[in-house]
Amino acid sequence: MTTPRLSLNQRLRKSPFEERSHVGATLASVYNHVVLPSVYASLEEDYWHLREHVQIWDVACQVQVEVQGPDALALMEYLTPRDLSQIVPGQCVYAPLIDADAGIVNDPIILCLAPDRFWLSISDSDVLLWVKGLATGAGFNVRVFDPDVFPVSIQGPKSDLLLSRLIDTPTEDIRRFRFIEAKIADTDLIIARTGWSGQGGFEFYLAESAKGVDLWDTIVGAATDLNLRSGCPNLIDRIETGLLSHGNDMTFSNNPIEAGLDRFFKLGKDSDYLGRQALEEIASAGPSQRMVRIMVPGSGITNPREIYPMTVSGSEQLGSVTSICHSPRMRCHVGFAYAPADSCSPGTRITISTPAGDAEGQIADEHWRVDASDHSVG
Repeated sequence: MTTPRLSLNQRLRKSPFEERSHVGATLASVYNHVVLPSVYASLEEDYWHLREHVQIWDVACQVQVEVQGPDALALMEYLTPRDLSQIVPGQCVYAPLIDADAGIVNDPIILCLAPDRFWLSISDSDVLLWVKGLATGAGFNVRVFDPDVFPVSIQGPKSDLLLSRLIDTPTEDIRRFRFIEAKIADTDLIIARTGWSGQGGFEFYLAESAKGVDLWDTIVGAATDLNLRSGCPNLIDRIETGLLSHGNDMTFSNNPIEAGLDRFFKLGKDSDYLGRQALEEIASAGPSQRMVRIMVPGSGITNPREIYPMTVSGSEQLGSVTSICHSPRMRCHVGFAYAPADSCSPGTRITISTPAGDAEGQIADEHWRVDASDHSVG
């Protein structure tokens, strides 16, 4: 079957790094109206390289939404059940945004630039329009706009060494989910210890798009002995790490309690927020399903566009697999699924229905164990 190629036009936003990042990419998708490379050598080869070395990622698709003004913090609080009252400049906070029915609108990293100025570094949905509408409708005294800021990321175990060659600030001074202001290649940047991998790294927020190629080349030039390659968010790594993908593992139809995002907030924060009543009712009644990790022997379940039906031992309710791939490290499939809330214990048997036939597996815990004593699957 012939796979169509992307046709690039002005409806797709241009990354300031794509002159470099598109070279060598073999697959790509569109994310927030920006082309995002998704594979270079192969999914597995990219995965092993990410785990062992360092990669540079074009993540300009993590579009920023800026909120600025006297009511900026109040609007931030209104968007999410997470308590942001103690957020300080230089801090990054992961926060699910919800609608009036507690559906997940987005799950950005919120960067506090000043007490009255924030960036939402968003996943793939049109948050700019959402926040503009809420700000106008609810009468918040703020300005909401696209600041034309584009992130590029370095990820992998050699990220700290690479960054230490680029800035004067000791990298150990940049704590997780914190950022600093720095200059690289005569370019002002915000550098955060964040990134969409489990291997550690940093994201560089660039406001001068004309300097994108120079910044990319400077980073690459400092890593000639580090086996740096162009890379991108890797499906295997993100599932093993437990990183959910908005639009795949959670949508407007899911609430943050069933998706397992309630570990990032506590109900009952002082300030009001959109969807509070709906979320508290869900918490009181208990969700009907919960996100779980699954392990399935074998290989071949690979279609990222499919949601596979799943039956769970001991339950009459049907579950669904949202993301799954083969892990070369664990030598089985690993994935995320929604299971009936009363049938989520590690070790519970599952059956996935695929076009190639049924596949048997088990629910695992957060450490990819099927129970406390058994580290195998099957």
